Amino acid sequence: MESKIRAENLSLWFGDAPVLKGIDLEIYKNMITGLMGPAGSGKSTLISLINRMIDFEDKVKIQGSLSIDGEDILGKSVDVVGLRRRVGTVFAVPLPLPRSIFENIAYGPRLKGITKKTDLQDIVEASLKKAVLWEEVYDRQQTSALKLSGGQQQRLCLARTLALQPEIILLDEPCSGLDPISTAKIEEALNELKKDFTIILVSNNTKQIARATDFSAFFYMGELVEFGATDKIFTNPSIKRTEDYIQGKFG
Repeated sequence: MESKIRAENLSLWFGDAPVLKGIDLEIYKNMITGLMGPAGSGKSTLISLINRMIDFEDKVKIQGSLSIDGEDILGKSVDVVGLRRRVGTVFAVPLPLPRSIFENIAYGPRLKGITKKTDLQDIVEASLKKAVLWEEVYDRQQTSALKLSGGQQQRLCLARTLALQPEIILLDEPCSGLDPISTAKIEEALNELKKDFTIILVSNNTKQIARATDFSAFFYMGELVEFGATDKIFTNPSIKRTEDYIQGKFG
């Protein structure tokens, strides 16, 4: 398996408060890696380091290294705008633009200089299909995205991310407010998308991590307790604390 993202002895503090403590983690290319653990365990903070959204926080201290394809992404000389083009993010709450379904997806490619109508139509269609939304909206692309259901809006946000052709997709609790059918469609999309993308899924739902990921990392109070193949983590974890969390004994 080929490494895509690597954290080595990665630590982070907000002021004097430690949030990540000496994390060593390897994320493999074209795999879905799940990050699980109680609230406040550091999962979302790791996500914000990968897409450099951490830059908007105050009083942050970072030690260790974080690299994509062997290149450090934490240095001051990094092209952060270019990095964020490589790393797409889908958040817990869908935030569609107050525009049509079509314009939500075409907006990003237009900013990249793609203006030919047929090219934009191809991008929109391909992105909606990858997000398992095309069949539901193909005949109403000029409808406001705000009229979609919550689950459809989340898949639209995924399609909008895909339209920018990132290498990595970060999903931070993307199904936290969705019904089981919508959740299943998101998971169906991810299973296909890993053929072309490296995916990190943050979820407090251990059943979702078990269903939808290839590798799992269990975080607790800023530490990476255990990492490995999802099947092993859920059937024969090496650490008692991992087993207790999966069985719902705390969290």
